[in-house]
Amino acid sequence: MADQQALDEVVRFTSDLIRIDTTNRGGGDCQERPAAEYAAEQLAGAGLEPTMLERTKGRTNVVARIEGTDQAADALLLHGHLDVVPARADDWSVHPFSGEIRDGVVWGRGAVDMKNMDAMILAVLRSWARQGVRPRRDIVIAFTADEEDSAQDGSGFLADQHPELFEGCTEGVSESGAFTFHDGSGRQIYPIAAGERGTAWLKLTARGRAGHGSKVNRENAVTRLAAAITRIGEHEWPLRPTPTVRAALAELAALYGLDVDLDDIDGLLGKLGPAASLVESTVRGSANPTMLEAGYKLNVIPGEAVAYVDGRYLYGGEDEFRTTLDQLTGPDVDWEFHHRSVALQAPLDSPTYAKMRAAVEEFAPEGHVVPYCMTGGTDAKQFSQLGITGYGFTPLRLPEGYDYQAMFHGVDERVPVEALHFGVRVLDRFLRTA
Repeated sequence: MADQQALDEVVRFTSDLIRIDTTNRGGGDCQERPAAEYAAEQLAGAGLEPTMLERTKGRTNVVARIEGTDQAADALLLHGHLDVVPARADDWSVHPFSGEIRDGVVWGRGAVDMKNMDAMILAVLRSWARQGVRPRRDIVIAFTADEEDSAQDGSGFLADQHPELFEGCTEGVSESGAFTFHDGSGRQIYPIAAGERGTAWLKLTARGRAGHGSKVNRENAVTRLAAAITRIGEHEWPLRPTPTVRAALAELAALYGLDVDLDDIDGLLGKLGPAASLVESTVRGSANPTMLEAGYKLNVIPGEAVAYVDGRYLYGGEDEFRTTLDQLTGPDVDWEFHHRSVALQAPLDSPTYAKMRAAVEEFAPEGHVVPYCMTGGTDAKQFSQLGITGYGFTPLRLPEGYDYQAMFHGVDERVPVEALHFGVRVLDRFLRTA
């Protein structure tokens, strides 16, 4: 079991990493190297030999391998990203890069997404070094850059240019599952991620006839674009539950004593109460307009207008997504992928999933473990190019009233110290048996 020093270190590492500002503003505006150097130093302290790799100067990744006792066994990838999304200090109760520890809580950008998991990994591995623990199979550790943007400088670069570092890896574990979800009626649910929707960030371009703002113009690019994004925003995507989502619905229904009627999923969701939020965004695809660009003067009709849409599609649903976008944009608006990554699905009958479940149940016997599909995406998408099946497993025991999902990219991101301690114990238990 993880020792007391590991429990102390996970808190310190989380705070230290938060204080290293690795804000990813997109377009290459980020420097992960200081955090990568910190992680590499802690890995070296655990007796490992970390390798630091960059595609772009300052966009640093760290990879290390722990040799297992069974060389015939497949290797496991354990990965976390070092970058974080921007945070405006004026919006926060504490400075977002202070790493302040107050009243048993660690505050700051990355406390949940995902420097907490990075710290857990480091604390567990250093504990193993002190105790002389070796895992059953090889474990490859990867701390990546650029997850919060395109992953081109991070997991995409590693998968494309350094696949040899992941030789033998068949499964991977990263964010974000095995956290406590309180349903408001006393039940504690621990969802483990076994799937991700595909990412389809879109650029829409409408072209028309430029002209004077005072004259009639039936070929107004702004009007054409507005009509298209209205159709997209109002579109009701059809229900397309994947096997992972079906399993989540079945286990939640059993927990609440409900019959599973997959012909009336919306009706079932209505009966699940707050627990419906674990699956309601993954029973269908989605497309949300998020950005608009048009014009340069109020009395000039521009010849072009651009919009961006955050689209997500389900496993096996990319063709339907494309066809639907063709129909919704219409003949006057072109669309293209601004960024695209695949949808994922992981088996629920694997020994790895069973061991993750068992590790949570050992330290949270009052909890109910269920599978779920992530609404967004992680570095697991890029590592899947190497044939690595990805799970989301960042264990945290959270108090009632703590809105875990709101912490991601939100204001006043924070994580309880006790949640970090729980995470270290569960992660240690899982990795010893994995």
